[in-house]
Amino acid sequence: MTEAFLVFALAIALGWPLGRYLAAVMRGAPMRGDRLFGWIEKPIYALLGTRAERGMNWRGYAGAFLLSNLIVGLITWVIFMTQAWLPFNPDAIPNMRWDTALHTMVSFLTNTNQQHYSGQAQLSYLSQMTGIVGLQVVTPMMGLAMVVATLRALFGGRNPADTVREGGADPTVERVDVGNYWADVVRPTVRFMLPLCLLWTLLLTSQGVPSTLAAGPVATPVDRSAGMTEQKIPLGPVAAMVAAKQLGSNGGGWYGPNSSVPLENPTPLSNLLETLGILLIPVSVVFMVGAFTGRRKFTALVFGSMMLMSVVSTGAAIWSEAHSVTAADPALMEGKEVRLGADASALWAAVTTQVNNGSVNAMHDSLAPLTGLVTLVNMLVNAIWGGVGCGLQQFIVYLLLSVFLAGLMTGRTPELFGRKIEAGEVRWLALLILLQPLVVLGLTAITLAVPSITGNSNPGFHGISQVFYEYTSAFANNGSGFEGLGDATYWWNLSCVVALALGRFPALIIPLLVAARMAGKRRAAESAGTLHIETPTFALTLVAVVVILTVLQFMPALVLGPIADHLSLAAQ
Repeated sequence: MTEAFLVFALAIALGWPLGRYLAAVMRGAPMRGDRLFGWIEKPIYALLGTRAERGMNWRGYAGAFLLSNLIVGLITWVIFMTQAWLPFNPDAIPNMRWDTALHTMVSFLTNTNQQHYSGQAQLSYLSQMTGIVGLQVVTPMMGLAMVVATLRALFGGRNPADTVREGGADPTVERVDVGNYWADVVRPTVRFMLPLCLLWTLLLTSQGVPSTLAAGPVATPVDRSAGMTEQKIPLGPVAAMVAAKQLGSNGGGWYGPNSSVPLENPTPLSNLLETLGILLIPVSVVFMVGAFTGRRKFTALVFGSMMLMSVVSTGAAIWSEAHSVTAADPALMEGKEVRLGADASALWAAVTTQVNNGSVNAMHDSLAPLTGLVTLVNMLVNAIWGGVGCGLQQFIVYLLLSVFLAGLMTGRTPELFGRKIEAGEVRWLALLILLQPLVVLGLTAITLAVPSITGNSNPGFHGISQVFYEYTSAFANNGSGFEGLGDATYWWNLSCVVALALGRFPALIIPLLVAARMAGKRRAAESAGTLHIETPTFALTLVAVVVILTVLQFMPALVLGPIADHLSLAAQ
């Protein structure tokens, strides 16, 4: 428990100043670091053919987002399928099969990092450094850009006076300036993400995490009874990838078992740094909101709601893993990293699923069933802290729906920041809410109905959890898994590609569309009848709406999976 308090205290203490700095970066106003960073940014803008001050409407912004993903994705896919013929491949890694390469590309492009491969054995150094680490740096900033554009739209755009047609209140969506997408990605990448990754890389390297381009050494096993005369120890520029995977809510490890491997997480201090890295930027983004929008009470609403859900989730995971009736079951020790202990494993499992991170320091397939339930609920909510930008974007969806429902219950016109939420906006939001069960439960049902494609190692209750977890993780853009699946197959690769894409792109674009529609409406002055959202009562209402819209609609699947798994173990 001490480590949990320390991690949250450090995340809050460091997140506050980082959030204020990030708000200044995203506002685009003159800064002290302009001379230092300008010489990097200006050639990039010239290459992209844009000016940082040039505004875009929501269509242009979303189009640029999709275009950048398409181009970067195609380049990465080609690198994975041709890595055997490219440089920086000292271990002679072969080309990746097309479907595994497609899944890996989409997984990292969507900031998910779900791995159906083992990194040290199936990716060259070039693939790791460009296709993997490159996406781990850029894709979080893409999500941040989308939520910043949405925040601008919620407050009327960058030029609110120009967004409403004279003499009417009809939405003029196309005139809402939500910012410049390219600047919103380049500025935080250069000024925020890369410097922070450099610092974390140095800290992790100091703890013994490998950082080399040389091939790994060959060792002679002490015990040769397994028939191995020698073993090659895989190394590489691991520290840089671990820094990006933790800070960018990515999660994909250099090694297949992720941060449960001592090379990737060698000491208690490295474990603390990596756990803190999961929370640091998402918490900073929450603190960014107040400085960016000028509404500090709004930050208090967002932070308070997320912190409440986070504390409940973390406490439940630690209790389940270390103190519940099934915690002492010897079967649950398989896949645990005994160097760190149950509390550290439970803390990591909780925060990595509260954030769209997905990295692990213990195999989630070996967690106590109720700890697995906590991780599943975290991903179904997907807005406790969430990923960089996309977590706050999902929170905005819940916020808009809560305002709409609270307005109906109290007899007030549903409006947020003076702009009405009407049927058109609610239809788009409802589509997002319904998309999750349709994709996750639909693919889970198909997979379980055809045993030949399921590939799970446990045919009972735990087997249901394995399949349900995989699709939940993919749709939530988390990436962690119950590693009992034979998931490197055509079915798993291609079906997860569908879940990955549908969990990422609609969740980022639709809230921007809704906010732009609202920005096009005439702003009403606050009055005695205005619904005040920045209160503890509304925060509790919002949390209740989150529980109803996520946990309750998936309750049958949760009962058949982790809850039944827990009861079967407890009865033994």
